[in-house]
Amino acid sequence: MKKLFILILAIGLVSCGTSKTVRESKKVIKGDWVLNSVTSSAIGDIKITLLNDATKDCFENSTWQFIPNNNTGNYTLSGIDCNTQARYFVFTIAEIDEATGLYDFLLKPTNERGQSDTDAGFRLSLTQLSETTMQWQQTVTLEGRPITINMNFNKL
Repeated sequence: MKKLFILILAIGLVSCGTSKTVRESKKVIKGDWVLNSVTSSAIGDIKITLLNDATKDCFENSTWQFIPNNNTGNYTLSGIDCNTQARYFVFTIAEIDEATGLYDFLLKPTNERGQSDTDAGFRLSLTQLSETTMQWQQTVTLEGRPITINMNFNKL
């Protein structure tokens, strides 16, 4: 009886952990990245503000660091007239569909110690992740129509 209980407990602990796919993704995302480009599916030139922080011009060529062992990171904006002070965040990768490789990516801005004033975050889709490239997508509504914003990263 005792062995059966231990076996059930062990299976329960293993099943509650993160999937192998998510663990592998955290290994790949670890390190320094640059956000090369921000594009959208909108027709024409629209002003895009990302993460309630700054315009896409400030985000392009920004540098990002991901530390998956404690799910934290930071980014520094780039560009003329952009505040280049480091911004901090916590992130979570959750698997949506192992077959398609799509992930739900949650990014929550924090202070340097990982604390959030509002506890608000941003839900993005991690649509592509390799050893050298990564893409996030976010769908927003503009004038009643969905617009997809693509954020394309390269690993440094």
